[in-house]
Amino acid sequence: MTSLCPSIIFEFMKNAKAGIVFIFITVVLDMIGIGLIIPSLPDIMRRFTSSETSVSEYFGYFVSLYALMQFVASPLLGALSDRWGRRSILLVSLFIAGLDYLLMAFAPTLELLFIGRVISGLTGANITVAMAYIADVSDDSNRSANFGKIGAAFGLGFIIGPAIGGLLGHLGPEYPFIAAAGMNLLNFLFGYFILPESLPAEKRRKVDFRKTNPLNSLQRIFKAQHLLPLLFIYFLFQLAGQTHPSIWTLYTETRFGWTTAQVGFSLAVVGVLSALSQGWLTGIVVPRIGEYKAVLYGSFGYAVAFFLFGWAHEGWMMYAILAVSSIFWVSMPALQSLVTHQAPPEEQGELQGTLVSLTSLAAIINPLVATKLFAIFTANKEGLYIPGAPYYFGALVCVASGVIAVRQKPT
Repeated sequence: MTSLCPSIIFEFMKNAKAGIVFIFITVVLDMIGIGLIIPSLPDIMRRFTSSETSVSEYFGYFVSLYALMQFVASPLLGALSDRWGRRSILLVSLFIAGLDYLLMAFAPTLELLFIGRVISGLTGANITVAMAYIADVSDDSNRSANFGKIGAAFGLGFIIGPAIGGLLGHLGPEYPFIAAAGMNLLNFLFGYFILPESLPAEKRRKVDFRKTNPLNSLQRIFKAQHLLPLLFIYFLFQLAGQTHPSIWTLYTETRFGWTTAQVGFSLAVVGVLSALSQGWLTGIVVPRIGEYKAVLYGSFGYAVAFFLFGWAHEGWMMYAILAVSSIFWVSMPALQSLVTHQAPPEEQGELQGTLVSLTSLAAIINPLVATKLFAIFTANKEGLYIPGAPYYFGALVCVASGVIAVRQKPT
């Protein structure tokens, strides 16, 4: 009887439901890993420099590098999983990510820290493989529900990550990295014992490295002339939206003297408001005013909000601005819907790939611009001291998207 128990449990766990649970946990951990380290990242940088200007610039490079590596590696990991199976690629990426977080926690030099960030971006591209796994194990009856669970995992991870990271950062800047390492290695063990392969051997194919060029999706933009204005608005939305993860920690520490715990809590609030806005308010607001007006009002609403973020001189104001401006966050789902309606079903795959590429591009560019502006305008308190400069930049980007939206008014 006892000898049968392990085999019964093993067989029970070796099914699609167990796989979906594992993928859900993997995506949550990917997002937690990102959020965990953000509140304490400036302190990590201060190990290697006493210049606050350099800290700001290194912070931007660190955030941008992760996005760049994900952009480069996503199509490659997807292709490798088509050849070797989803399970092996997911497990290898989790194991390497766990070791890599330990490397970054105790990196003795700045160069080694950045090498660790390159590796974390490459392994973080396993999101592509996770999505492929969900597609493998889903059918028409549960596909939407399964992808909905993964969407919830993104939001949940971003809420949990900064909150835990802020608390652990009080113990020392290396502790969030250690926690991220432990989570990834535990999930590796979990997956090693219970994760079934979702792609049968007969459905695998050789890797066509010509199709792993990450620039392919961006090249398609110029082939869709009728979509260009909407795609440009989408890119500007993403470019402005990346301002928070790029500069929030540096800005609130400098402007309000926030601790890592306060930064972590505030970022968790951003995650909660984002989930409420896009998951609940969207269904109320967009049907009443329409997708176009949601995008138009959102553009200028975002602009006002970013201006106020840059102007705020008390910490509580950041929460007030977040609460009021969160209603404009419905504009992103509305814009995605507008874009999707402009493409036929047979082109949706390429279109979604293009949107992902534009998001990645914005995530690469914004940290470099935002942190550079912050470094320039906080370098001399006796001169032109404007710590809110990155948010003013975000406001201008939103105004530009609004101008394009006005010109795209439906007839």
